[in-house]
Amino acid sequence: MTLWVRRIIVLNIAVFVMTSLVPGLVEWLALLPAAAAVRPWTPITYMFVHAGIAHIFFNMLVLFFFGPKLEVFLGGRRFLSLYFASGLAGAALSFVTPMVPIVGASGAINGVLLAYAMTWPRDRFYIWGILPLEAWFAVTVFAGLDVLGALGVVQPGIAHFAHLGGLAGGFLYLQWDRRRRAAAPRPRVVVRPSGGNQADLARWERIQPETLHPVNREELERVLAKIAATGVGSLSPDERAFLDRFSDR
Repeated sequence: MTLWVRRIIVLNIAVFVMTSLVPGLVEWLALLPAAAAVRPWTPITYMFVHAGIAHIFFNMLVLFFFGPKLEVFLGGRRFLSLYFASGLAGAALSFVTPMVPIVGASGAINGVLLAYAMTWPRDRFYIWGILPLEAWFAVTVFAGLDVLGALGVVQPGIAHFAHLGGLAGGFLYLQWDRRRRAAAPRPRVVVRPSGGNQADLARWERIQPETLHPVNREELERVLAKIAATGVGSLSPDERAFLDRFSDR
């Protein structure tokens, strides 16, 4: 597990143990939208409270499988920002049902799932270990079920508005983050000529990052930074092929 995924899971387990031992603590930490003005901490604390063993188990299982790869890709700070933006958006949309108390990390985790599906849409995983689904399709199905649940058609007793808010929060955070990073000035990387052809270095430096998809742009920044730190000789064949592919455009 990565650092922040591990910490989030440990914190959720710790809160679950405390709420199991301390009477009334669940009510104190849960989000009741109508009472949020007098308990302003609850839009955050509700993300760490769960209604039972199955509830926390499945939420943490999803985070365990999908969180680490996304944290490595985004970095710890951006991963945490995504997580809490999704959870807070889930809390905000829960105001549609102001008298219904809300608990659980599902809103935040739905944002993680959406970000995963947007980054690696063709990754395949298995529902119940049997049914193979690509990430984009699985998230679409889950979102559809939450829409039906919010309309009262299926799955009563589940915080569907919090789930949908988490999806919306994750999407909006990713769009904001990508625009921010695209608009940021790109520091010039001074590459070391040792270990590689100077003509290749010059050609790779002419790649225009603003013309690339955000995922490819981040990979370009990573590979150029690697060259600056350890030289061209440290590049793998795949990294060289990546640079050649975009420099040939």
